[in-house]
Amino acid sequence: MNENELSNIIIGKAIEVHKTLGPGLLESAYKECLFFELNSAGLKVEKEIPLPVIYKEIKLDQGYRIDLLVEDKVVIELKTVEAFTDVHMAQVLTYLKFGNYKLGLLMNFNVKVLKDGLRRFIM
Repeated sequence: MNENELSNIIIGKAIEVHKTLGPGLLESAYKECLFFELNSAGLKVEKEIPLPVIYKEIKLDQGYRIDLLVEDKVVIELKTVEAFTDVHMAQVLTYLKFGNYKLGLLMNFNVKVLKDGLRRFIM
């Protein structure tokens, strides 16, 4: 399955989670529910994937953690914020760059309709 096919499934499952739970919960609740839905759909999903930062000759293992990684291809960063900021978008782009991934999804579950809280990033 390619990244576009995966993103369609991921977004569909995220919408299902959001329709069921609505806005107003902690990020961790949405992460667990989306993890469950994607696993139930037969996808390989990993949570809290450490992503080291490489600076010149050193590797910093206290780097970043990807919220969800689907099929070793799609990075998902979940938020429950009033609105996305440039820092949120930079975070996803950093994950894509450091992990050498092609597609990232930034999802804000603190919105009335989830499609208003979705951003797609392609490297």
